[in-house]
Amino acid sequence: MAILILGLILFLGVHALAATRGKRDELVARYGERTYRLAFSAFSLVGFVLIVWGFHLYRESGLIHVWSPPRWTRHLVFPLMWLAFVALASTMPQPSRIRGWARHPMLVAIKIWALAHLLANGDLGGMLLFGSFLAFAVYDRIALKRRGAAGAPREANFTRADAVIVASGTAAYVAMIFLHPYVIGVPVIV
Repeated sequence: MAILILGLILFLGVHALAATRGKRDELVARYGERTYRLAFSAFSLVGFVLIVWGFHLYRESGLIHVWSPPRWTRHLVFPLMWLAFVALASTMPQPSRIRGWARHPMLVAIKIWALAHLLANGDLGGMLLFGSFLAFAVYDRIALKRRGAAGAPREANFTRADAVIVASGTAAYVAMIFLHPYVIGVPVIV
């Protein structure tokens, strides 16, 4: 579990640092934009690898059950994850009503993904992983709001991009249902 925690601290820590614009700007002024981006990417990648490896080791050593989610919460995961994939698909730069509604679609996708998985998993490692990402996404959204980052503009009408967003989000969602056992190691449909 220590590797998972280290990965979360590293990955979410560099992202929290980037959300703190004063500190970020100070680092960019000291080392330059290119060096900052390279360091950010390297620390993020190492943190991500540690999260994946740490969670794999945790699952291999046996789950530490904290609570048993009610069966009905597992049924909420399917529509929530579809919404998460649609939000993720709306990160493409074309203006759309969905992107405007989400304002910060990547954060919306992370929050929905983390919440859905918290509802379905009652083990300590899962709560730590998904709870950390949920807390970070809430923190980052507050940080964006405080510094006046408006997010995507709101569109009055649905556009062709909205149809593409829904179609591509749905396709990715369906693909993940079938790939989940191979990529994540846990079957979604049992």
